[in-house]
Formats: sequence, structure tokens, C-alpha cells
Amino acid sequence: MVSVGLLMIRLVIGVAFIGHGAQKLFGWFGGYGPKGTGSYMESIGMKPGVAMAVLAGLLEFGGGLLFAAGLFTPLAGGLIAAAMLGAIVKVHGKNGFWATANGYEFPLTLLVVAVAVALTGAGSLSLDALFFKI
Repeated sequence: MVSVGLLMIRLVIGVAFIGHGAQKLFGWFGGYGPKGTGSYMESIGMKPGVAMAVLAGLLEFGGGLLFAAGLFTPLAGGLIAAAMLGAIVKVHGKNGFWATANGYEFPLTLLVVAVAVALTGAGSLSLDALFFKI
């Protein structure tokens, strides 16, 4: 049952990050693509904006894909954690803790879940277990 729980966590979190990365990289799902996201990133001091948008998109898309699949799970968790740490430092941190004030509550939660799964392992229902007998 632990592996089923880990699979549920990995799929929900991983697919959400795939979507957020696709917003930044491709403009899918209502996103603004690299140029639009890059303009926002420039406005908050992250330069060059387009490159930072692509980097954030790759962290989210790639991390989410690996996380959902349970492949290279420590790396996947690290990629997601890096994206969320950036979001906390550059966007949410100044607003305090609570999500209702656009604070860092939710990005911190996602960061902790990603790190916890990375440390715990993806479980037996994962590509890590299939390929690496973990």
C-alpha cells in the first residue's frame, strides 16, 4: 500500500509540474511561453528573462516527468525542489507564509513533498524499481 500512496503523490505532483513547465516552455494550458514568462521574470529582477523562463520550465517539466514516472527520483525531487526554492525566494517569500496572501505556504509544501519522496524512494510501482531494483 505504501507504493500505491507514493504513486498517487508522484502522479498528482508530477503531472502538475509537467503542466506548469509546459506553460513556461510552450505556452500551453494558458501559459505565456518563454517570452511572456521571461518578461515577468525580468520584471522581478531575474535576467535574462527568457533564459530564466526556459530554465524554470525545464526544471518543472523535466522534474515533473521524472517524478511522475518514478525515474531517477532523487534527481526529480531535486529539480522540483530547486524550482520551488526559486519561487519562494523570488516571488512568494516577501509575502509571508500564508497562500491567501500569495505567500510561500504552497511552494514550500511542494518542495517538502518532492524532497520527502526523493529521500524515501519512488516505491515498487516506479521505473526506478523496474530498472534499478530499488
